[in-house]
Amino acid sequence: MKALDKNLIKLNQQAKTKEDAIKQAGQLLVDNGNVQAGYIDSMIDRNKDVSVYMGNFIAIPHGTEDGKQYIEKTGISIVQYPMGVDFSDDPADEKLITVVFGIAGLNGEHLQLLSSIALFCSDITNVEKLADAQSADEVINLLKEVE
Repeated sequence: MKALDKNLIKLNQQAKTKEDAIKQAGQLLVDNGNVQAGYIDSMIDRNKDVSVYMGNFIAIPHGTEDGKQYIEKTGISIVQYPMGVDFSDDPADEKLITVVFGIAGLNGEHLQLLSSIALFCSDITNVEKLADAQSADEVINLLKEVE
């Protein structure tokens, strides 16, 4: 996966809410120059419209159509939450995630990224490896085969 960058990977993080987790993933994209700050609100709005929870302990937040104006270059942020973050709206229906992929894609590139990540993470053992990774290099090595 060519959009990976060590600066966009944070391990062993904590977030109290799904919005906090989305903001952390978005802030990495802002800090790396992939997007402008307005893109984070767009990522939160997307989750309000359609949940970015994908199952298998992952979430893939990305911006709305209106949020595309804030994208400077394609990028993927990866944030690991060993203690998990609940992405459900109903406390009786827990949707725990351990890895968040924040995506910003120019010219529709986010669709290919979404598809590739979803396919890789459809195998729960791959998600477990990402959740247990101890370094950014380990995460990159796990994902380097993903097209």
